[in-house]
Amino acid sequence: MSAGWKSYFNFRVLTVLFMGFSSGLPLYTLLYLTQAWLAKSGLGLKELGLFSIVMFPYTFKFLWAPFMDRYTMPLGRRRGWMALTQVLLFLCLGGMGMLDPVAQISLVAVFVAAVAFLSASQDVVIDAYRREILSDREQGLGAAVIVNAYKAAALVPSAIGLVLADTLPWQTVFWIVAAFMLPGLLCTLLAQEPRVYGEPPKNLQQAIVLPFREFILRDGWRKALMIVTFILLYKIGDSMATALSTKFFLDLGFSTKQIGLAANATGLWASVAGGVVGGVWMVKLGINRALWVFGVLQALAILGFAWLARTGPDTGLLAAVYGFESFASVGLGTAALVAFISRSTDPRYTATQYALFSSLAAVPRTFINASVGFVVAQTGWFNFFIVCFVLAFPAMMMLPKIAPWNSKEDSKE
Repeated sequence: MSAGWKSYFNFRVLTVLFMGFSSGLPLYTLLYLTQAWLAKSGLGLKELGLFSIVMFPYTFKFLWAPFMDRYTMPLGRRRGWMALTQVLLFLCLGGMGMLDPVAQISLVAVFVAAVAFLSASQDVVIDAYRREILSDREQGLGAAVIVNAYKAAALVPSAIGLVLADTLPWQTVFWIVAAFMLPGLLCTLLAQEPRVYGEPPKNLQQAIVLPFREFILRDGWRKALMIVTFILLYKIGDSMATALSTKFFLDLGFSTKQIGLAANATGLWASVAGGVVGGVWMVKLGINRALWVFGVLQALAILGFAWLARTGPDTGLLAAVYGFESFASVGLGTAALVAFISRSTDPRYTATQYALFSSLAAVPRTFINASVGFVVAQTGWFNFFIVCFVLAFPAMMMLPKIAPWNSKEDSKE
């Protein structure tokens, strides 16, 4: 346990903290700030739901991950790609807010797609960097650190950004949010390049073929398919429930300032608390048991949204519901899934395999979430959240095979 706590106090983990923040900022800007910007401009519920389709790069980033594994930039194979994507994200996030969301909606869609592509590419290299820079004993707690930092980035667009939007022009708000990419860029320039595990791919063909072949041959096709399905389903209910959360809060009658202060600021601290608790708890439980316990808690958190839908605009309840969802889903559930994905990768093929697994985890957010607006239009918010709760359990039913409660793997950790 003492070694685990000491692993928080070194420059490698501090670097992962900053990288996690830079990784989360673009995604949450799209999910919260851009969603509020478009909703305020008059875009309807169905159109907002369909807009999530342009975020497809998060699902298909494994397609170009081998390219980033194969080719090295001037600052290094990991730091070079991180620096490039961070500079471009700063420019695209700021530039997007200068557009007219009514007259230039097609151009807005192009910018959203560009931000999603650059953000997904940044995720590929940051995930590989984290896996390679941390020692084996630091991986579990490293997962909790990056999940905390990732979620903490949501404070900027969802709390600070929405509060500022009450008094400042949207153009100014977007540039202020974009400026929060710069600390991560500075950290990238100061950080060390991780050492290479094994022999790097000699050509693009090797970078594409070897990672997939190793994963399939490791335990056979059947086990590989089960792992893929589990990663796809573990957070599907929670992902759908929060897909249009800003729109849900606005429909209930909350102002953007109330959402920023009561929901998202509370959610930040709750997710940080969940990450700390989750990191320590995971060390004691092991990854397998954490998937069981944290999975149940993140499913129960969905019912809080159903409660809010029945109760109406109550600021205290809004803070409590969103806080518990952030604690259970982001702080606990996501940390367990990230640790499971990290454990499932081969250090020789980190970038491509991790990109594949995390892409699968993003499928609900990218494609299934596109239908959320249509589902809500048919069922109403309360029944929709009940459906999301039910969808949280198929992955739980796979745990006896994927992550047995009494597992030798956990006893080794």
